[in-house]
Amino acid sequence: MSSQEKFYTSFSIPANLNENANAVIRSKQLNITINAVDDMTVYEKSIITVLNKEGNSSLDAYVHYDNNVKIKTLEVQVFNQLGALIKKIKKNDFIDVSAVDGGTLYSDSRVKYLEYTPISYPYTVEFICEINTKNTAFIESFTPVNDYFLSVENSSYTIIFPSDITVRTKEKNLEGLDLTKEKSQNKIRYTIKNVEAFKPEAYSPAFIDIIPRILVATNNFYYEGVYANVDDWESMGKWFYDNLLVGRSHVSEGTKNNILKLVEGINDPIEKAKIVYKYIQDNTRYISVQVGIGGMQPISASEVDLVKYGDCKGLTNYTKALLEVVGVKSNYTRLYASPNEQISVDKNFVSFGGQTNHVILNIPVENQEDIWLECTSQKLPFGFIGDFTDDRDVLVITPEGGKIQHTKKYATEESSQFINGTYAISNDGLIEAKVTVNSKGIQYDNKYWLETETERDLDTHYKKRWNYVNGVSINTMKINNDKLNNEFVEDIDFLAPNYSKIVGNRMLLTLNALNRNTNIPDRYRDRKLPLKIKRGFKDVDEVEIKLPSDFTIESQPDNVSIENKFGSYKAEIIVKDDSTLLYKREWIINDGEYPKEDYEAYRDFFKEVNKQDNAKIALIKNQQ
Repeated sequence: MSSQEKFYTSFSIPANLNENANAVIRSKQLNITINAVDDMTVYEKSIITVLNKEGNSSLDAYVHYDNNVKIKTLEVQVFNQLGALIKKIKKNDFIDVSAVDGGTLYSDSRVKYLEYTPISYPYTVEFICEINTKNTAFIESFTPVNDYFLSVENSSYTIIFPSDITVRTKEKNLEGLDLTKEKSQNKIRYTIKNVEAFKPEAYSPAFIDIIPRILVATNNFYYEGVYANVDDWESMGKWFYDNLLVGRSHVSEGTKNNILKLVEGINDPIEKAKIVYKYIQDNTRYISVQVGIGGMQPISASEVDLVKYGDCKGLTNYTKALLEVVGVKSNYTRLYASPNEQISVDKNFVSFGGQTNHVILNIPVENQEDIWLECTSQKLPFGFIGDFTDDRDVLVITPEGGKIQHTKKYATEESSQFINGTYAISNDGLIEAKVTVNSKGIQYDNKYWLETETERDLDTHYKKRWNYVNGVSINTMKINNDKLNNEFVEDIDFLAPNYSKIVGNRMLLTLNALNRNTNIPDRYRDRKLPLKIKRGFKDVDEVEIKLPSDFTIESQPDNVSIENKFGSYKAEIIVKDDSTLLYKREWIINDGEYPKEDYEAYRDFFKEVNKQDNAKIALIKNQQ
């Protein structure tokens, strides 16, 4: 069997690459040839063995194209586990669809993708694709592993370029890997072998921050008819502003007059911005177009003004244009958006694409924190960005040039939840509870969407929230989304039979009925990744408890106070009178990064909080 042929049979996969893998990249070549500053060819040949159904998503057998990207070769061959060829798929057999749903403004952006239903597992796919483009701004990075449960047997990356073009690289997370590299005047080549599959672990850094990766960019490039020569973020931002943003802020006279009328008599620029933002939310809709698809240049404000929809680029530029009308300065901002992950633009490595996938708007405010606007959301309050874009380095594009800034970080104290409640226990153990929950910061972000849920869905939501209380019946649900103060307030009444346990003449009552921690982080016998607590929070509860009339307190748990590097936990019981208790609880988790060895202690903290949240008071029946 030749060295190439062995990649087509699943039996030749090294044992360590099968471990934790749903698919194995047997061999991959990515060859990029920059023929000239305005002429680039990209050739990819990959052989991937899919081990099970979950591995199908690792094929990545697709190609985006538009008026500037010409597909020269596109084909697939499928092999069974023995390495026998079972199917050939040519370019015309690929599914060809618009890359964008719901918007004719991006009609020339298309994608061809493989649709293949395997007969059995494992099977192997050879994918060959070659494209040519005049746009040389996007240089794909070398990312041999792009998903969990995916291992790599062999992967190579080659870039060839003329002597008048400068190619820069930045290597990340390559320690301890079987890596070779060759560099000459006109060629850079990396080869990596035997990379075992990454398995996800809770409370770990973002995947993109742990995988081996080599960023690649050129100082000279061509994009959409314009040449560039940039070597830092300032010059990149200046080029972007001058060539892709200037002249795209025109809106109709009707819209201009309408906006000016809305802000008539208002001098405060922030108040003007709030009115413009509300206008955007009320009068436009968002359609999803990946940054890089449909071009990096935003659709002009006049087009968005006409059709009332756009992607993140178009809606952000439109908002910027309307703010210009009312005299408020704002800056188009590119960043990497990801829910729950704070992925930063690399401040020390400038590149046109690959480091960003989203656009938001920056409003500079003198002597205060800048304001960040998510222009695609019809629900988010003014100036609130949430976990999709918070706490990360971003590229702010100004008329003077680009600059790296950091978006809003929601501090632990800001991401608070305050519970004020009462509950009464009947003689037969029924609980009747009334609770007000006030949430801010990232805890607001977790809840504001409830405002638009149906009553039935809300009922389901609250029963799930208190799923440790059996037989919950929700009596009233009142929610208030205070967008002015970025607070979400919930007023809930519920009851449940048999909340407390009666044994003979005693009743056991779990004190924490309204905010019990049920989350214990997963256990790892051999944890591989560092511990990262991405966002902190603070919970403060104060609950008055009415005890059943036929019972008195026999014993109660001690007050608790725990402090460690991860945060703190306090629980206190105050006896107000013979039939009334006050239960006070405060739990704080701080964000931070720690070595993997600290994970077990962090898990133990959660286990202890869980234990204390289940602490019980013993009541004894009064003698008749």
